[in-house]
Parts: sequence; C-alpha cells; structure tokens
Amino acid sequence: MINTSVKKSNRLHYGWVVLGITFIAILVAAGMRSVTGVIMIPLENEYGWSRADISLAFAINLTIYGFSGPFIAAWMEKLGVRKIMAYAMLVLVLGIVLSLTMTSVWHLHIIWGVVIGLGSGVFLTVLSATVANRWFEKRRGMVVGLLMSSTAAGQMIFLPLLSSIIEDSSWRMALLVFIILGILMIPIISLWMRDEPAEKGLLPFGATEKVEKSPSANNKNPISTAFEGLAVGIRSWPFWLLCLSFFICGLSTSGLMGTHFIPASVHHGIPEVRAASLFAFMGIFNIIGTLFSGWLSDRFDNGWLLFWYYGLRGLSLLVLPYAFESQSYLLLVMFAVFYGLDWIATVPPTVNLAVKHFGKERGAVIYGWVFAAHQVGSGVAAYAAGYLYEVQHSYTTTFISAGVLCFVATLFVLSARKKKQISIQVEGKAI
Repeated sequence: MINTSVKKSNRLHYGWVVLGITFIAILVAAGMRSVTGVIMIPLENEYGWSRADISLAFAINLTIYGFSGPFIAAWMEKLGVRKIMAYAMLVLVLGIVLSLTMTSVWHLHIIWGVVIGLGSGVFLTVLSATVANRWFEKRRGMVVGLLMSSTAAGQMIFLPLLSSIIEDSSWRMALLVFIILGILMIPIISLWMRDEPAEKGLLPFGATEKVEKSPSANNKNPISTAFEGLAVGIRSWPFWLLCLSFFICGLSTSGLMGTHFIPASVHHGIPEVRAASLFAFMGIFNIIGTLFSGWLSDRFDNGWLLFWYYGLRGLSLLVLPYAFESQSYLLLVMFAVFYGLDWIATVPPTVNLAVKHFGKERGAVIYGWVFAAHQVGSGVAAYAAGYLYEVQHSYTTTFISAGVLCFVATLFVLSARKKKQISIQVEGKAI
C-alpha cells in the first residue's frame, strides 16, 4: 500500500536519490552502447566482416531502441519505473554475455541489433523525461539535462579504458567490464529506486499541491496507450516538426559520430586509443553543454535555443572533414569542444516543447515517438556512413551531408516554437 500522505521535512528530497540512481544506470547503459565505436575495427579484423555489415547491426540497435521508447513509457506507467529498469539491465547483461560467443554476422545483428537495442531503449529514450516529470516540479529542465548528460559521461569514462583494454588484450575482455557493472546495478535499482514521490510520502520536488493520478492509468493497456499518443501526435503539426528536427538530430549525432567517429579517425591515421580519448574529451563538454542547455531551457524560448544548436552543429560538421584531412590535432580538439557542447543540448528544449504542446500527462509518450524519429535518423546514418565508406573509402560526403541537414533542421524548430497549434479532440476533450 502506497502512503499518500505528504511529508514536510528539511531532509534531502528523495527525488535527488532517484536522480542519482537513474544517472548511474543511464551512464552504464550508455557505456554499453558506446562500445560500438571501439569494437567495429576489431570485429573487422577478427571475422573479416565488412564495415557495412557491422554498421547494419548498430543501425538496427539504434532504430529498435528508438521505437521502443513510447511503449516503454506506457509500460512504466503500468508496471513502474523500478521493475522496468531492473529487467532492462538484466537484458543488457545477457546481451553482453551472448556477445562473447558470436561466430557469424547474423549473431551480431540479433544480439547487438535486437537484444541490446531493446535493453538500451529503457535507459536511453524516455527514462530521463519520465523521472523528471514524476519527481520534479521545479528544475525539471536542469534534471533532464543532467540525466541526458550521463550518456556523455558514459563515453567519457569508458571509451579510453575500453580502447586500452582492447589494445592490450581483446574486445571480449573489454565487454567483461560491463557484465560486472550491470550485475552490480540490478540490486541497486531493485532496493533503492522508487516509482513515485507518493511511495515516500512526498510531493514532487518544488510542488505545492498534490495532483491526483487518473485511477485508470495503471489499468490501461500499454500498447494502446502508446498508439493513442501516436494518434494524437500525427494529427498535430508541431509533432511532425519535432520529429523531423529530431530525425536530423539523431542522424548528425549518435548514428554518425557515436558509431563512426573513431573508425573515421583511424582511417585518417589517428591511433584508436587517441581517437577514443578525443571522443571522451568531447563527452566532457557534452556534459557541460547539456547541463547548461537544461538551465537555459527553463528560462528562454526553446525554439530559438534549438535554432542555434542545430545551426552551430551544422557548421562544426562542415569543418570536420578539413580537420581530418589536415591532420591538425588542434583543430580536432577545437571540434571536440565545440561539437561536444552541442551534442545532447537539443534534448531538454525538445522535451519541453513536447510537454508544452501535448501536456505533462501525455508528454512522455509523445516524446517517445519523437525520440523514435531521432533513432531512425541514427540508424540511417549508422548504416549509410558504413555503406558510403565501403563505396568511397571516405567519410567526407557523410559529414558534409549531415552538416547541411542540420541547417534544414533550424527551419523546423523555428516553426515548432509558434504558439499557434491545431486543437485535437481526444475522448471528447480538446488538447
């Protein structure tokens, strides 16, 4: 029985404990996902698989965990955040264990594409928005920014370590790190994670009055809840604008840089450990940029913030081929700083716009569908970059194309910021 009375205490609000557990869990899951950048070349060398075939597995991964977002949001409403997080971490651990036994490329597609894709989806799609919406009334943008920055922290902490292990031993030894961390995280989530502030007799941080949850919320079918959110979204122009801009966001970040930056660096003569360190350095500024973006999104027009984020990202991607060709380490460091500040900065204002247009109750599911578009873009870039490399033996076309598309995204987000919106009738009520 959940205690619905409200405690007033000077003690640390339990929402910050939930935030800490969520941050660490996302960090570990993001570290597992980021392994794709450092195992691509070892897999090529050991098995003789083509870069396009390996990229396809990672494209499947990105697409599946993206499309799982709205369904995960609905399942979290039904079963609770804690159970879903614990089950997902177990799935990730099993996927990593199975990776040690791969012998064919289709094993890679199933394990890294489907199994790890589904497990990653819980932590890297709607979890940040769900925790922020449930536990925080104030500082929500900052909390989303902090949680999203943990994906960058994952690459910052793990990639140099993993590259060193692979160089000194093998990629299998590197994966053992995540088997251990995943096993440790399961009891931490099970014992100390909580679904709602009411379980601790609290209001969300900064809330002054209790908002009653619909009594039918836990009885609704999660699949129908997810598709109801989609039905609302597809009849709304802001939804399509957010999806199109986030498609380009995924194409120009996770799918391209997250999967191919290290292989592209090696192609231009940069040692893999140094490339991983440069990528991790990018992650440091990714954390700073995301936190600052969360702070800004609570105070300034989110559409204009996104306009500048996409525009500046486009400029940096146009410069990257020149930095590689000139083999200027200084230029690459400058790119890492500039691009890192911008990488996940788009998430807090995009979440805010989704909540603004569709309301707090439906916002997480809607954002899940918007994030699905992000991951379709990621999947397209992950595979297309690998395919174009096989054809052209170069990443230049891919980087320039992504940069140009970022400029296109600026037009979408400026349109999405407009307050005028189509009123949609859902269950007899206008939203």
